[in-house]
Amino acid sequence: MAQKNYSEILGQMTLEEKASLCSGLDTWQTKPIPRLGIPSVWMSDGPNGLRKEMQTGGTNIMQKSEIATCFPTSVTTASSWDPELMEEIADAMADECKAHKVTTILGPGVNIKRSPLCGRNFEYFSEDPFLAGRMGAAFVRGFQKNGVGVSLKHFCANNQEHIRMSIDSVVDERALREIYLSPFEYIVKTEQPTTVMCSYNRLGGVYLSDNKRMLTDILRGEWGYKGIVVSDWGAVNDRVEGIRAGLDLEMPGNKGMNDRHIVAAVKNGQLSEEELDKVVLRMIKFAFECKENEGKGYKPDLEAHHQIARKAAEQSAVLLKNTDEALPLNKLQRVAVIGALADHLRYQGAGSSHINPYKTVSFTEAMRHAGQSFAYAPGYSLKGDGYSKKLIDEACSIAKGKDAVLVFIGLTDDFESEGFDRKHINMPKSHNILVEELAKVNDNIIVVLSCGSPVKIDAWECKVKSILNLYLGGQAGGEAAYNIIYGKVNPSGKLAETFPFNNEDNVVAKYFPMGPRTVEYRESIFVGYRFFDKAKKAVQYPFGHGLSYTKFEYSDAVLSKEKITEGETVTVTFKLKNIGKVAGAETAQIYVCPPESKIFKADRELKGFRKVFLQPGEEKEVSIELDERAFSFYNVNIGDWHAESGTYKIIVAASSRDSRLYCALDLTTAKPDAEIPDYRKTAPIYYAVDSMATIPERQFEAVLGRPLPTNSTFRKGELTINNSLSQVKVSAFGKTLYGLLCGGAKIVSLGAENPAMITESIKDMPLRSFSGFTGGLISQKSVDGLLDLCNGTRGGLKKLITGFKKEK
Repeated sequence: MAQKNYSEILGQMTLEEKASLCSGLDTWQTKPIPRLGIPSVWMSDGPNGLRKEMQTGGTNIMQKSEIATCFPTSVTTASSWDPELMEEIADAMADECKAHKVTTILGPGVNIKRSPLCGRNFEYFSEDPFLAGRMGAAFVRGFQKNGVGVSLKHFCANNQEHIRMSIDSVVDERALREIYLSPFEYIVKTEQPTTVMCSYNRLGGVYLSDNKRMLTDILRGEWGYKGIVVSDWGAVNDRVEGIRAGLDLEMPGNKGMNDRHIVAAVKNGQLSEEELDKVVLRMIKFAFECKENEGKGYKPDLEAHHQIARKAAEQSAVLLKNTDEALPLNKLQRVAVIGALADHLRYQGAGSSHINPYKTVSFTEAMRHAGQSFAYAPGYSLKGDGYSKKLIDEACSIAKGKDAVLVFIGLTDDFESEGFDRKHINMPKSHNILVEELAKVNDNIIVVLSCGSPVKIDAWECKVKSILNLYLGGQAGGEAAYNIIYGKVNPSGKLAETFPFNNEDNVVAKYFPMGPRTVEYRESIFVGYRFFDKAKKAVQYPFGHGLSYTKFEYSDAVLSKEKITEGETVTVTFKLKNIGKVAGAETAQIYVCPPESKIFKADRELKGFRKVFLQPGEEKEVSIELDERAFSFYNVNIGDWHAESGTYKIIVAASSRDSRLYCALDLTTAKPDAEIPDYRKTAPIYYAVDSMATIPERQFEAVLGRPLPTNSTFRKGELTINNSLSQVKVSAFGKTLYGLLCGGAKIVSLGAENPAMITESIKDMPLRSFSGFTGGLISQKSVDGLLDLCNGTRGGLKKLITGFKKEK
C-alpha cells in the first residue's frame, strides 16, 4: 500500500483510534481497527528459535510455547564467526515464524558483554561491538529477506539483569558511541530492522522509553531509521513523554490504560496531535506491511532445520585446549562418559528465549545411535551445587583404566538466567571437584563445557588434556559434540569473549552490577580484551582463541594503499594455507593499532574477520576491507568520528593475542583543526591514574520526606527510605509487602518454563509495570492505592482493592 494511502487512513481516524494503535491488544498482538481495515499482527520471542506461546489461558507470564527448532544460542553462534551461517539459521527460523503467522521475532540481542556475570550473556553475541554488529546484521538479513520482521534489542546500555527495570546507566559519550551504540548503528544503517526495542533502564537519568535523544535524535536523525520503536515488555515509564520521544508501540497491552492518558494529553494540550500522528502513521505502515508478509500455508521441514542446528553447533564449538592431540578419539578407545550434562543436555539458556524443541539429542544418545560403547556415571546431580561423594566415587571407579575420560560439566539454569546476574564465575563446586578427583585416577581427561558465559577453570586446567567448549549448542548439541570428539567434524569456533582467570582480574568487576540507583561505566571503552590488553593482564583464553585438528599458515600480507586520507578505505590481502592433514576452517582476524595519542585508546581493536574453509594443503588468498570507521574514535569535542594522523599498525591474527602478520598504514586526518580532548589526567581506568575521577551518584527520587514514586520496586531495603510514616513502620510494611510479593510471584510462575527468572524479575519490577505484565488485571488505580498505602495516604487500601475491578 502506498504511503499516501497510509496518510488517508490516518486522516479518517478518531483521536481514540489513534491512541489505541500505540499499545498492544494483549501480550503479543497489536490492536486492529476493523472499520479502517487496519490489521492485528503477531510478535513472538526469539532469538535462538521461535517461542510462540500457546493460548491456553491462565497467567500471561511465560506460558508453554509451540514446538520449534531450538538453535544454538547467540553466544554459541557468535563463536562461529560466520555471518553466512547466522543468516542460514535465521532463514530457517523465518520459515517457522511464517508457519505460525508470526510477523516479527524479538531479536537479535546485540548488547555488549560488559561483564561475564550478566545473567543474559548467553543471549548476546560478544564483548566486541564489531563482531556483535556483523553477526546481528546477518540475523536481520536472514529474517527480513523472507518477509519476517525483527526487533533489534535492547536499545541501549542494558548490560545487567540486576535492577534492570530501573537502574540508571552512567556512560561517557565515547564509550556509548564506540562500544554500546556501535552494533545498533551498523545494523540500522545496513539492514533497516523492522523494529528497534527500547530497554528498561535509564541512560543519563532518563528512561529509554522517554529518551528523545536516543529514540529520535540519534536513531532516526543521525542514523536514518525508518521503522518503529517498541518498548521492551513493561518498559514504558511515561506514555505521553514516550510519544514525544519517539516510542511507537507499548507492549504488552494493558486494556488501554495508557491510551486514555494519550487522549487526555492531546485534549488538554500537553501533547500535540501532530506529535501523535507521527507515531500512528508509522504504526499503520507497520501493521499493513507485516500483514502483507504474513505466512500462509507454510509447513517448515523441522528435520532439515535440526540438521542446520547441528551444523551450527559443530561450527561454533571452541576447542580451547588439545595437549598431545588427545582429540579426536578413535572408535577403538575404551571410553568413560562422566557428568549428568552428558545425559541431560543443557542446550539453551533460561528466560524469555526458552524454546520448546522439536527434539533433543544428548551426548549419550548420540553415542548409542552411533553404536559406540561407553561406560557412564553422572558424577553429580543437577540440583544446586550437585555434590555427592557417592556419585564422585562411582565416577572415579568407572574412569580407572579407560583409554579416555570425557567429563561433561558447566553451568545449570540455577547459575545463569535472564532476570538475575551471576554472583561469580565459578561452576557448581561438584563439577570442579569431579574433575580434580578424576585426574587422580586417569591422565587422559577431556573436559566438555556447557555454559552460556565464561567460567573459572584454572584450578584444574593444567591437569586435563583437552577442553572443548560447546557453550549452549541447541537441540542437536549432543550430536555435534559426538561428531567433533570422534573427528567427523573439525572444530573451528573462536571465542567471541575473553575467558579470564578470575572475575576480579577485570576492572569492570569493581563497578558491576552496582545499584540500587546507578551503575557507573567507569572503565569507559576498556571492555573485554580492550582492557586486558591495555592492562597487560594474563587471561585464561583470549578473545578470538580457538584451536583446530589441523594447522594454518599465514603469509604475504599487503595493503592496497600504504597511505590514505581520513574517509578512505584500505584492503588487507594475505594468504592462508592449511598445512595439516585434515580439512578445516580458520577465522583470520584483523586488528588495528592506533598511533601514539594524547587521548586514551585501546591497544588494538577488531576491525575485520573472515572464516576460510581449506582442504589439506590448500591455500587461498584472502582480502578484507577496512572502512573509514576502522581508524576513528568518537571525538566529543566535535560530536563526530575522527581519525588522527599517524602510522597505524594493521595486524592479521589468529586471536587478539596471536598476531601472525603486520602492515603499516600512514593516515592523514581530514580534520586537522579538530581539537582532541586531553584525557591523560582523567583516564577512567584504574591502572592509568592514581585515583578515579569521581562521577556523582544520581539521587534516587524516593528519599526520606518525599512520597514513594511509581518507579520504586519491592527489592529489599528500598521501602525503608521514604516519607511520612516513621521509617520503622515503613520498613515493617515494606518487608511484609516484599514477602507477599515473593509468595505471589511463586504462585504466578507455577507451571512456567522458568520460574526463577519470573520471581527474580518481579522483585525488581517497578510498580508502574504491574499493569502491563498482568494485561491490565492490576489497574493503575490499584498501583496508586498501593503507593498511597506505602506513603501513608488515606484511602489507599480501598483504591488497591477496587482497582482490581475493570476500569470504566
